[in-house]
Amino acid sequence: MRHFNTMNKDNFNSFYRSVGRTTCRIIFVLGIIYAITTTIGLLSLQSPDDSIGNPYFTIMEILSIVISLLMAISLITVHLCAPLIDKFFTLTALIFMCFTTVITSSVHFLILSVSHTMEAELLQNSSFFFSFKWPSVVYALDILAWDLFFGLSMLFLAPVFKIDKNLKALLIISGILSLIGLIGIPLQNMQIRNIGIIGYAVIGPVAFLLIGKILGGQKDELANKTNA
Repeated sequence: MRHFNTMNKDNFNSFYRSVGRTTCRIIFVLGIIYAITTTIGLLSLQSPDDSIGNPYFTIMEILSIVISLLMAISLITVHLCAPLIDKFFTLTALIFMCFTTVITSSVHFLILSVSHTMEAELLQNSSFFFSFKWPSVVYALDILAWDLFFGLSMLFLAPVFKIDKNLKALLIISGILSLIGLIGIPLQNMQIRNIGIIGYAVIGPVAFLLIGKILGGQKDELANKTNA
């Protein structure tokens, strides 16, 4: 059975693998920073109903954009290095991740650049457009990006890693938990959406770290797995 690590020598490109390995590691580190920032921001609240303020909120917004961009780059390298038989899955996963990146980057850049301007504050029902309290336009778009498209991306990526059972399991769990977060919309219960957050913000970075480890594999290891 062919596996991601058993790609053809003709398709092997150490530059792509190096880029992918680096971006995956950065995603993991930034994921930890995001989690720490979020925790500190939550602890700083005087009431559970309050929103996280600056500088924590701004840091989280910037990290969301950067992490999504790096995830897309990582999946580009996975697609370029994958064997032909797996390229349908890697391309589909990459397309869904690009949807995630475009939507979430637009949302968070809009919030950083427009939401705090005088014009936005004077806009009638501005919180409906720019608030991360449900229901709002930006909140719905962010759910679309991470709970739906990210979840689908992880599920399509999972079949590529046939031998790495732990990574395959993490990708499936990450995808399923992210999709479960969508249930919060029809039930109008954003606490359920926290399940999706675990899928993409907690398990997701760990999965990318393992992907980076595979991309950093040695040539002789690849050859041995090809012959296995």
